[in-house]
Amino acid sequence: MPVTLLGATEIRRLAAELDVTPTKKLGQNFVVDANSVRRIVQVAGVTASDRVVEIGPGLGSLTLAILETGATVTAVEIDHRLAARLAETAAAHGVPDGALTVVDADALRVMELPGDPEVLVANLPYNVSVPVLLHFLETFPALQRGVVMVQAEVGERMAAGPGSKIYGAPSVKAAWYGSWRLAGNVSRQVFWPVPNVDSVLVAFTLDSDPRGTEEERRRTFAIVDAAFQQRRKMLRQALAGVVGTTAAEASALLESAGVAPTARGEELGVEDYLRIARISVS
Repeated sequence: MPVTLLGATEIRRLAAELDVTPTKKLGQNFVVDANSVRRIVQVAGVTASDRVVEIGPGLGSLTLAILETGATVTAVEIDHRLAARLAETAAAHGVPDGALTVVDADALRVMELPGDPEVLVANLPYNVSVPVLLHFLETFPALQRGVVMVQAEVGERMAAGPGSKIYGAPSVKAAWYGSWRLAGNVSRQVFWPVPNVDSVLVAFTLDSDPRGTEEERRRTFAIVDAAFQQRRKMLRQALAGVVGTTAAEASALLESAGVAPTARGEELGVEDYLRIARISVS
């Protein structure tokens, strides 16, 4: 029996049955268009041999599109009602036993996942998208690639490079793990309820080898946070107290790292920040 997808009518019926009113807090804008969820899966390059983790499956529209490929899915859902119903929905749509595992938990607190998933696919709400992504990249080293659907503002920032107006701390932290790119726009009309913001797909491929040690990552991220705390501030000022007790000490260290003390945080790439981190503890 082939796996079938949810339609808009069934999604609304399930929501009513479970007494689920889509809330902004949980980012519950459910995707009701089958072509859109298939497109996400296609961009992610999911195949039957893949082990996929989906964050926030909701009522299961994207989940079923992933399972349609023959892949196995571990779905992490914070809403207890949705988590409890997902397996039943999957079975009713032809998903074979053992293909779907549901984890009823807050994605930000998950520290273990069955099956060592290698692909991440998700529709993430604005308020937790960056923290959740960074938590999963830090916690699950078996991940190799993925695609997330996020608000355009978030996606553009995640994929931004040094020097652009939207480049920020999330851009640098994402680059620590691998390469990111915008992979297409998503119409507002594919959601229920229709949001008042635009969404995009962001695809990423993770580096096969760690960029640095865990201690270096923590140190680098602390420096990044300080550099972007006040945008357009010179690094010798922004990093005083982080890599030196004074602006003069910070200047000397930055020069040792090959970085101009008068540079701004938005001008540096992740390798620049890593170099500063390494020199600051040497």
